[in-house]
This record gives sequence, C-alpha cells and structure tokens, in this order.
Amino acid sequence: MAADTLEFEEPIRVVLTEIEALELLPRTPERHQELQELRQRVDTLRREIYSSLTPWQQVLVARHQNRPHTLDYVGRIFIDFTEIHGDRRFGDDPAIVCGLARFGQRDVLVVGHQKGRGTKEKIRRNFGYARPEGYRKAMRAMQLAEKFDRPIVVFVDTPAAYPGIDSEERGVAEAIATNLREMAMLRVPVIVIVSGEGGSGGALGLAIGDRILMQEHAVYSVIPPEGCAAILWRDAEQKMAAAEALKITAKDLLGLGVIDEIVPEPLGGAHADIEAASRMVEAALHLNLEQASNMSDDDRLELRYQKFRRMGDVGLRTDTTDTAVSVSGGEGQGHGQAQNQGPTEDAQVDRGEAEASHD
Repeated sequence: MAADTLEFEEPIRVVLTEIEALELLPRTPERHQELQELRQRVDTLRREIYSSLTPWQQVLVARHQNRPHTLDYVGRIFIDFTEIHGDRRFGDDPAIVCGLARFGQRDVLVVGHQKGRGTKEKIRRNFGYARPEGYRKAMRAMQLAEKFDRPIVVFVDTPAAYPGIDSEERGVAEAIATNLREMAMLRVPVIVIVSGEGGSGGALGLAIGDRILMQEHAVYSVIPPEGCAAILWRDAEQKMAAAEALKITAKDLLGLGVIDEIVPEPLGGAHADIEAASRMVEAALHLNLEQASNMSDDDRLELRYQKFRRMGDVGLRTDTTDTAVSVSGGEGQGHGQAQNQGPTEDAQVDRGEAEASHD
C-alpha cells in the first residue's frame, strides 16, 4: 500500500506505513481503535490532497501503475466478453483489445487500450502504444458491431500511438485518419470514456463518439507535458508548466467543450478502489448509452458531427447572446445572419465531402 503512493502523497505514505506496522502486531481492542483512527486520518489526508491537485499531479494519478485498465473494467462491468483478434491485413495488436459482451440487457462491443501489468505483459502490450494493426482491428470490430446494431463502448488509455519505424511503414497515420472518418459515420451509439491517459492521435483514433466521458483524474492532451516542454522550453523539466498550459484535466476540457461529462472517482483515485471506480463508470455508461440509444440514427449522427465541428472554436465563434444583440437592429441583422450562416454552409460542404469519400 505505502509503496504505491505518489510523490505528492508523502503524508499519506507515512500514515499507511504506520497502519502496515500495526497490522502485523497481535489484535487488541486498543490497537483496533488506533487502526480505525489512522484509516480515518488517511481518508482526511486524501480528501485534502486530492481536492487541489495540480495538472501535473493529475498526470501522475492518470499514469499510476495500479490504475484500472480496459480489461479491469470489462471483468467488473460486462459479462460474456469474447475477444476479437487481428485486423485481417497484418496481424493482431495486444495494445488494443476488442470484444463482444453483454452490458445489462444490451449486446455491445467493447474497445480499449490495454497497457498491461508486470514486465512481461507490459512488453507484450507495448505499454499501451498501439500500432496501425490495432486501429484497423478496432475499426473492423466496430463495423461488425454496426452490421449487427450493437452499441460501442470505448476506453481510452494510451500515452500515444507507437512511433516506431515498423509502425510508420505500415501506415499508422493513415489508420488513425481512417478511424476518425469512419467512426464519425457509424450508425450505432458510440460512448467513449477517457479512463487514464488520453495521449495525442493515439487516443483520438478511438475517441470519436456521441458522448465523450472522462474520469475525474484522467488526462487528455495533444502531447504529453514532457514532450511539450522539450519543444517549447528545450527543457523537459518544465513539464509542470506545460501541464498547466495544455489544459489537460477533466475540468478544463469540460469547460472547453471537448468532453461531455466528468465521471467521479473514489477518494484517492480509481487505483485506490477499483470496485467503486467500476460502479461509477457503469452508472455513467448506463445513463449515456440510454440517452444515445433513444435518438434516431440521423439525429445522433448530426449531433456527433456538430460536436467535433465545434471543437477549437472557443474564443472564435460569436456568442449566442452577442448574436441576439447584433440581429436586433437593421444593419446588424444582416451582418449577424451572415455570420451565423457561414459556418453552417461550410459544415454542409465538409459533411458532403466526407460522405462522398465514405461512399
């Protein structure tokens, strides 16, 4: 327990060490009472520390070695999971798992990154760095789910797509780009949850959906803070400043409209209580899957398209309140309408091109 604490959890580690020492001694009523008080002290410290985490500390929590991965959630939330292997072009990629399963009364497809635990499994799964065959396997499984009208649940947890020479030779950029296009047009509900690290295009290659959920202490960014610091400051030690500037926390991304909902975590993070974290994820999935499934296919596709069309417009689009003021008078009305119509026409053109490409 104490050995798994993070650098900013030093006060918690000290108390956990005391608890572990006391648990080795013979049980007495006095010792039991002391253990109860120490455990309450741990909860108090966790509440104080986790209520004011910095962005860099959030990164450390998202990368915690005991944080639940896709298969941890699969074993607790879904039943009858049957894994699908291979992309039918090159081979299988253990860094991405796909499989058919039951979620409550629904038949669903589960897709997600898998980092692995222990040295051997981490190497086999490439530490969650997916290769192109992983993204193509995921798309093959998603198209199978679409054919049989099964909703799709995606867990995102990867540092990035694998940048090795073999990955580039087999077209990792093309594989991710294809997933972006095809996932935008899947006619079944797609619920995405960023459960750990959402790193760069490696995350986005599985993260196109109707609802984008994010666990409270997960992170989602275009580049890891260390990489950003190395590029902008020529110093990877500026990673804390980079994490702050990147706006990678769930709270920041909800405010920017990148995600739709924050899924709470147990006190101390999902790694502190995987069972409780799984129950929270399950409840959020039930609600969002129900909402997405109650919509018509056409309405769901349009909302999905508009969701991603709007991303990046923070600070650029005319606020609805300002637009209402501008259209209230003579010349302002024509100007306001022109501003409102422009993006809509562009969206229609872009969507037409995407559908033509798909056909």
